[in-house]
Amino acid sequence: MARTDEELLDAARGGDRKALGDLLDRHQARVYSFGMKMCGEPEDAKDVLQETLLAAARTIPDFRGASSVSTWLYAIARSFCIKKRRTSKFAPIELQSLDASRDEAVEVPDPARGPDREMEGRQLHDRLQEAIGGLDPMYREVLVLRDVEGLSAAEVAEVLGLTVEAVKSRLHRARVAVRERVAPFLGVPEPSATAAAPDACPDVVDLFSRKLEGEISGTVCEELEEHIRRCPRCSSRCDSLRASLTLCRRAGDEQVPPRVEQSVRTALKRFLEAHG
Repeated sequence: MARTDEELLDAARGGDRKALGDLLDRHQARVYSFGMKMCGEPEDAKDVLQETLLAAARTIPDFRGASSVSTWLYAIARSFCIKKRRTSKFAPIELQSLDASRDEAVEVPDPARGPDREMEGRQLHDRLQEAIGGLDPMYREVLVLRDVEGLSAAEVAEVLGLTVEAVKSRLHRARVAVRERVAPFLGVPEPSATAAAPDACPDVVDLFSRKLEGEISGTVCEELEEHIRRCPRCSSRCDSLRASLTLCRRAGDEQVPPRVEQSVRTALKRFLEAHG
């Protein structure tokens, strides 16, 4: 039976190099995925992964386990992503607007359903990457950690040193911005504004995001659901938000390329041999 993170952590703190390697191997794909979403370049993501694992190896004797291993590693990776941003010659591209799930799932192209669907899925993935990459970093990191990597709002707050309320506020704005960018490619028809009475419509995308985070009351939820049932335009907007969130969850499945994995393994092995 595979050992838990806690068991590997205890062994690694006691000097068990194999346990340390197993622990870091277990989490390297998530660190690499985070680096890719935050930095946008494979070489930068490789550097973030390598520096994160080396830093973790150096400091693991001092890690008391007050937070989860994944939260600890994300916090380390974030510091290296910030350093990458500061030294980059390229400023992030901003989306034009940051102010702008019902229970069943919205279908989005699945790469496992034949070549046409695979191509469509890759195109959607590229559009999503562009949308996430276009967010200001303070919004991007919240969305990546919450909707791509699947951390809870409390865990995201711990990684970023924010309050849960601040995390959720940034998250809602990021979700709205990403939905606006990818909606035209989702195949979810959205009636024109004249098909409804937009002046009478609430901001359903923001409200629906808040519903997912448990921030609105049961009464408001019921009113929102009733409005969505009656308003085709708002129903479509919520469908596209749910579809964009589905894409975000799939984007967290990114694997470390073999070349990168081998390079990082070599660097980690050299470090452990030098400090063994």
